[in-house]
Amino acid sequence: MTTASTDADAAETSREAAMPDDARPEPSPRAESSPRAESSPPAASGDLDWFTRVAREHSTALVKYFARRAPRQDAEDLAAEVFATAWRRRDDVPREAVLPWLYRTAGFTLANHRRKHVDLPVDELPETGSVRVADDPELSVLFDAELRGALASVGERDRRILLLHAWEGLDGEELASVLGISRSGADAALSRARKRLRDAWGERQTF
Repeated sequence: MTTASTDADAAETSREAAMPDDARPEPSPRAESSPRAESSPPAASGDLDWFTRVAREHSTALVKYFARRAPRQDAEDLAAEVFATAWRRRDDVPREAVLPWLYRTAGFTLANHRRKHVDLPVDELPETGSVRVADDPELSVLFDAELRGALASVGERDRRILLLHAWEGLDGEELASVLGISRSGADAALSRARKRLRDAWGERQTF
């Protein structure tokens, strides 16, 4: 099975797991008294369509986000937690910036997950080496090891910013939204994180 098909299957599973119970049609007239309904605002017309669209469009991105940072077997469940939070807090989700909101919520979800389990080292980088060294297997392994070491040596906040930018493709307003800071603050934070990574990389460079 290819990675793409695996991600697609995982995303589909997370969409199904994330579907909130109170979003499903209930024939019982007492459905509004369920505990689930009490924890969420009443579903307005169009809420379920919006949620379904959000889950369909962003489930793959969230599963990948967690697969890169947590045990792969937990990625689907963690993504489902984020979507469940999005449903419960649907009135708070900015319609013009859904994905940054999801990523920010994913960060909190991941932090809670790590507190409940052992701390995870930052060693799950993409398995392919740099384009410059990909043709040399030994050099590629060395490159990955050096990059892991450089990333591990920068602070947690810098590492998070760098991975959001490199892996999730966020910058500008989207990165600012995830970090909860201004656009200029996000640009400055990314610039500082890049400089610290370059410095750390330079200190570890062996070829």
